[in-house]
Amino acid sequence: MIKLVTHDFQLPLRHVFSISRESTSVQPTLIVELSDGVHRGYGEATTNKYYGATLELMREALERVRPIVEETQQLLPEQLWERTWQLLKDNPFAQCALDQAAHDLWGKQQGAPVYKLWGLSIERAPRSNFTIGIDTVEVMVKKLLEMPGWPIYKIKLGTKYDLDIIRELRRHTDAVFRVDANCGWSIDEAIANSHELAGLGVEFIEQPLPAADWEGAKRVYQESALPIIADESCIAESDVERCVGHFHGVNVKLVKCGGLAPARRRVMQARRLGLKSMVGCMTESTVGISAVAQLLPLLDYVDMDGAALLASDIATGVKVEQGRAVYPPTNGCGVELTAVS
Repeated sequence: MIKLVTHDFQLPLRHVFSISRESTSVQPTLIVELSDGVHRGYGEATTNKYYGATLELMREALERVRPIVEETQQLLPEQLWERTWQLLKDNPFAQCALDQAAHDLWGKQQGAPVYKLWGLSIERAPRSNFTIGIDTVEVMVKKLLEMPGWPIYKIKLGTKYDLDIIRELRRHTDAVFRVDANCGWSIDEAIANSHELAGLGVEFIEQPLPAADWEGAKRVYQESALPIIADESCIAESDVERCVGHFHGVNVKLVKCGGLAPARRRVMQARRLGLKSMVGCMTESTVGISAVAQLLPLLDYVDMDGAALLASDIATGVKVEQGRAVYPPTNGCGVELTAVS
């Protein structure tokens, strides 16, 4: 028998974090704990206004599947995902927290890290970027200099002075840049900016246009000087195939698709379709970041700096040190909760 418990936390950020549509200084998050009486597995989903994800709605959704979860005799995460998805498909954030916890507990029961149980090796895991949120140019430079040595920085854009930001940041580092407009550009801006950014050491542009603008995305895809990665345009599993001919790659967020099980399917589908694959984060603690780390061997790019953006953490597990994932000598996703809700 398995026991399901939820915990709420308020995660304080090092700095106010701004993207093109919102700012935050404290990130509410929900932790799901699954226990078999011997081992404890943990999963996480942060709240998000854009996707309508609140702590209350996630808790309510999880109550719908409590009987299914707590009556489970043999834990097989993908089977549990299939059994609960019909009741949780309107709340993939809740499904994500449950699925991560199921994988963490399963790995601990089996006595191995999740990635090993999947038959993967972490020898060639990609490095993560560190994200610089929108602010004044001076503050963005300060944020960059506070976190030296990362091989890649992701710069949030969507302002009237985007190119000035990148030009000034480039004066302070030789690291690779990625830029993310979070739907904040027009078609013409995206194309014109891509040609300027290509000469400033930018690797790719993430979600330049509003999510529903597929015709615009196709034109940007055809005329951009840089690869374009889908984020807000890639929500449903069917969106991965739709991105072919509109984007060069997809950013799979665990909370948006419902956890590790569907994220792994989408990443493998993207590879079959010739798309680059990336997994991003949503300012999660080490609980969520440790889940992302299990997918690293399958990815071209990764954005798993969520815990590095926090002023204080709530768990131990996979650490990200200057872009490199450092795995603990523990099983499952490697998570142990250190804070009390």
